Amino acid sequence: MALEVAVKAAVGAPHILGDCPFSQRVLLTLEEKKLPYKTHLINLADKPKWFLDVNPEGKVPVLKHDDKWVTDSDVIVGILEEKYPEPSLVTPPEFSSVGSKIFGSFVSFLKSKDPNDGTEQALLNELKALDDHLKAHGPYVAGEKVTAVDLSLAPKLYHLVVALGHFKNWTIPESFTHVHKYTKLLFSRESLEKTKAAKEYVIAGWAPKVNA
Repeated sequence: MALEVAVKAAVGAPHILGDCPFSQRVLLTLEEKKLPYKTHLINLADKPKWFLDVNPEGKVPVLKHDDKWVTDSDVIVGILEEKYPEPSLVTPPEFSSVGSKIFGSFVSFLKSKDPNDGTEQALLNELKALDDHLKAHGPYVAGEKVTAVDLSLAPKLYHLVVALGHFKNWTIPESFTHVHKYTKLLFSRESLEKTKAAKEYVIAGWAPKVNA
């Protein structure tokens, strides 16, 4: 029986997969585990009644598991790992928080209107830490094979590359060679190709936050 997952629809295109990195993380996990699933695209500007009935908070992603709808990508990924242990995507505990501050730093820098407020430097520091880690342990965060931490980072790095490139004309410095190799490796995975939002929808998704 196929699993059911509700994820964000694209801004202005409710029948197309949207740009939520947390939704994409769940889809990536389903793809990497080769699990059959049915996707419900949720227009966050006009949420369907059935969706609010099963999920009053109205957040995405949600997964239907044992006839219950479960929220929160951390919880969902944990359930999928427990119920479908093969192939294992477990990240060794000592590596599970690698890169965990990159997304927050990226969002702060993206929204920043002041070039001297330190947000760019904070992001560079996080990317440098990731680069150093990958140099020692790569090509993936935990070594030779992809694990849950990579599937959490991949959508966030995709957003970072697309959104900062568009709104700030900014790219990850060439000196972070291991981060560049890593993003190339992640972005070329079939699972990422299948589950990523088109660049124009990533830009449309961030535009209101950048212009706020």
